[in-house]
Amino acid sequence: MHDALAIHRIGHQGMTSQTNQAWLNANQVADRYGVGVATIWRWSKARTEFPKPKKLGDNCTRWNLADLEAWESSREEVA
Repeated sequence: MHDALAIHRIGHQGMTSQTNQAWLNANQVADRYGVGVATIWRWSKARTEFPKPKKLGDNCTRWNLADLEAWESSREEVA
């Protein structure tokens, strides 16, 4: 999983409500939408409809893939 778009899966590490969910870092989210990392952070702060990242640990902030996909679907409905 050295690919830039590799998806991180969180296992049974005290996160029972988040077990086996796919998580993307800021670089992966930026690649997904063809924008820069700064844009992703700006969207997460300024756009209320854009999914907020979750802090999974020290120096580990990720976006839930299911949340991003739901946001994508909602945008397709509007367009």
